[in-house]
Amino acid sequence: MKTYLHHRGWLLLLWLGMGLLHPQPSQGQSRALQNIAAHLTPDQVVTQMVRHNAERANALGSYRSRRLYTLDYVGFPTHLHAAMLLDMTYTAPDKKEFTIISKSGNEWLVDHILKRLADSEREASEGDNWKRNALTTLNYDFASAADDGVSRSCSYALAVEPKVATKFLYRGRVWVDPTDFAVCRIEVEPAKNPSVWIKRTDIHHSYSKIGDFWLPKENKSVSTIRIGGRATLTIEYQNYQILAARPVEATEAGPAVQSAGGLR
Repeated sequence: MKTYLHHRGWLLLLWLGMGLLHPQPSQGQSRALQNIAAHLTPDQVVTQMVRHNAERANALGSYRSRRLYTLDYVGFPTHLHAAMLLDMTYTAPDKKEFTIISKSGNEWLVDHILKRLADSEREASEGDNWKRNALTTLNYDFASAADDGVSRSCSYALAVEPKVATKFLYRGRVWVDPTDFAVCRIEVEPAKNPSVWIKRTDIHHSYSKIGDFWLPKENKSVSTIRIGGRATLTIEYQNYQILAARPVEATEAGPAVQSAGGLR
């Protein structure tokens, strides 16, 4: 277990922290925006997404949430389970603090996987680290993708391909809300296998709108192990509290903004 599960931040560094802020439009405004959005090209959608992400990230000062991490390994030589409940507080521009509330199950999984996920997320948000992982044109190529019809309200489906394949970028599809231009769903796999012991990892991440905010709702990552077995990591995001926020200000979508991405 130790060899093929031990990779620092093995599933999570990139797809966290895209919580998005946007004032809610009226119903009439919403329909008008959706009609306009229906005619946008993928490049136009990405430009709008990057610009709105930067505006919302600049406006959010601080928030708090509770997270439930669960990890289940099913396979040879045994089945293992671990869980950890913690509180996270984000303070702009790049500070994240984690407080463990409780933990249970296999101690090695808690200490070497779940705790390291929190540590990796903290480090990924510091300084300029997040820019190298952000969903922007600096890191990814975008194209139109086939929609599976599941996310009816998230009508823009985009194929994403990293410009350079690393363990911390991914390829697959993302869905964008046509009104807020917020990422609302992600179905991807790592661009580069994080471990020789892992055959494949499928990542499913969803967001929900809470008031004026799009925030992570659930992350589920399923890894198939080469020698047999499957590891499933689930993160549930709960009890959001927005502690500080400024009015959203419009920003020109130039190269500097395109490096900003969403919330760190």
